[in-house]
Amino acid sequence: MTDAAPRLKHLLEQLLGAPLPLRVRAWDGSQAGPPDAPTLVVRRRRALRRLLWKPGELGLARAWVAGDLGIEGDLYTALDLISGSVWERGDDTRTTLQALRDPEFRAALRGFARLAGLPLALLPPAPPAEESRDRPGHRPRHTRRTDRRAISHHYDVGNDFYELVLGPSMVYSCAYWPAPPPAATLEDAQRDKLELVCRKLGLTPGQHLLDVGCGWGSLAVHAAREHGVRVTGITLSREQAAYARKRVADAGLTDRVEIRVQDYRDVTDGPYDAISSIGMAEHVGAERYLEYATLLHGLLRPGGRLLNHQIARRPQRDETTYHVDEFIDAYVFPDGELAPIGGTVTQLERAGFEVRDVESIREHYALTLRSWVTRLEDGWEQAVRLTSPARARVWRLYMAASAVAFERGRIGVNQVLAVRATTDGTSGIQLRTRTWN
Repeated sequence: MTDAAPRLKHLLEQLLGAPLPLRVRAWDGSQAGPPDAPTLVVRRRRALRRLLWKPGELGLARAWVAGDLGIEGDLYTALDLISGSVWERGDDTRTTLQALRDPEFRAALRGFARLAGLPLALLPPAPPAEESRDRPGHRPRHTRRTDRRAISHHYDVGNDFYELVLGPSMVYSCAYWPAPPPAATLEDAQRDKLELVCRKLGLTPGQHLLDVGCGWGSLAVHAAREHGVRVTGITLSREQAAYARKRVADAGLTDRVEIRVQDYRDVTDGPYDAISSIGMAEHVGAERYLEYATLLHGLLRPGGRLLNHQIARRPQRDETTYHVDEFIDAYVFPDGELAPIGGTVTQLERAGFEVRDVESIREHYALTLRSWVTRLEDGWEQAVRLTSPARARVWRLYMAASAVAFERGRIGVNQVLAVRATTDGTSGIQLRTRTWN
């Protein structure tokens, strides 16, 4: 039989409820679909079993991670073409149950089973080993224990792997590009981002900066070396902390930089002159964000500044229907949550901050992610040796899909500068104007 691809394309379109804009090549060598489009390669029938049990994003993600599915052609184009019908659709239990009541949907599932040569009642394939086993379910979210496990799942992949992807800067957040590549390099852009954060915080020699979620210590080293401040950096990742401490020692900054393995809820010293929270708030969770903001407010001296750098999602008409992205939750950032920028600003103000500046830099993150994907692809064999083929596929998919999402404005990233006002209401921020081009 060499007709699996046209049958599969038809079934996928039934399942998705939309035309499939990709070409399909099946395990039997057959092909179907637009000849000039990127090709969805279904290498094994097991991919169909995964879709039978999880129709939608998570089933496709499991098949991708396991190597049952692949893309030939431009990955960004493929993701852009299917984003509306797959990646933004979601796949929660209620959606699946509603779909199962639809006769056409049930017929499509039976078609998948026949095409795979399997009985519909067969047990599902085991998820890839890279999938987080600590999924939310009915357990509490964002406790000290679950946050520690979630951070370890993502950041303790191996420092060598992160060096390969991130480059020498070891900065794992949106860069600030003075010009698009190749006019500027990733290193240029990450250096400029670190300097931008320091300038927004108004750092001066002798001040004390708290870096919450300090990663591999890039900002801590830059702030201490270039601006003469003392820095306390905290992270839940022991691998990050060990790497950061070595960088601090190699830079001769042990008298000015301290790296702790510590939960933000356990920071009780201070007051600090400034606080940076770069790519940290996404791990805090909506339910705890006001608590987080209030704690940071209390750790600042009057007149002290907070720079909050955070990915944001678009608000929904009914916020009670928001669901965490299943692929991201299962394979990338367990328990990670995105909030609309308006909600973040409101929570900071409720905590007592005066918000002084909001800068959207989402186009910068698209360039950053594409640079990381290029580094991963160029060093693919080494990435596989350092982790696993499946883990490398996770990273390639998540970073490429995220780049497309930033380019299309489906998600954004913002730097919010806030101040703990003094008793007389002064902010310490000079009168200034902005220049637009």
